Amino acid sequence: MVGTVAVIGAGVIGGAIVKCLQESEEVGKVIATRRSLESLKELKELGAEVTTDNRAAAKKADIVFLCVKPGDVSTVLKGIEKEIKGKLVISSAAIIPLEFYKDAVPGARYIRCMPNIAALAKASFTAFTCDAGVTAEDKTTAKTLLDTMGTSMEVEEKYMDAVTGLSGSGPAFVAIVIDAMMFGGLKVGLPRELSLRSSAQSVLGAAKLVLDGTMKPNEIAEMVTTPGGTTIDGIYEIEDGKLRTALMNAVEAATKKSANMRPKWEKSA
Repeated sequence: MVGTVAVIGAGVIGGAIVKCLQESEEVGKVIATRRSLESLKELKELGAEVTTDNRAAAKKADIVFLCVKPGDVSTVLKGIEKEIKGKLVISSAAIIPLEFYKDAVPGARYIRCMPNIAALAKASFTAFTCDAGVTAEDKTTAKTLLDTMGTSMEVEEKYMDAVTGLSGSGPAFVAIVIDAMMFGGLKVGLPRELSLRSSAQSVLGAAKLVLDGTMKPNEIAEMVTTPGGTTIDGIYEIEDGKLRTALMNAVEAATKKSANMRPKWEKSA
């Protein structure tokens, strides 16, 4: 169990991290910071300590989550430099390489992670990568904390842009698929709520079959598709509409955008 975790920048993702940690049994105390105390009211009601003072929060913490925008990372790090010396810092800021953190404030140990919006439902996939100073114990602790949001996996840093393009952006892509299926249900006469629930549950069910190791994606399609049945006609339309190609292109485009944003950030950092 970790004594105290500070989450600096408890916005959407940071706030989700606070909730997941607060509701777990892995942390003794969670401290959330943001510029406005009013925006932290919900987290306070959940039992988290709230403050606008990043320095005070970092000083009390055993581990610090840094959940601010890339453009704010340098300023925030410099502001808590003394307080994070010798501590583990886990940053969710996209595009920023580990090398930057070590150069900016070399006294801490850093993990870079990429959760997604599904952390709000404790269903995030979170990839993380560690600097050379991170210990085996740090990795175990970090994974335990990140797993409160769903599931996590350590990866090489070179994969982080692709992870950002796939699982970071992925919930938006899947949400569009669910929405399209829901409208398809409306087109064939289903009530809106029935159509939405059946669409979302179909995606969830297929995902669980894959994640549980029960079936591979292509096996699910083959199991559902019978000769002359209804599914093959639907699959024909999907392939004719190039949905598969569109989703592959979406992941590629998001990955390239992640990589291309870094030079612009470096110039402004």
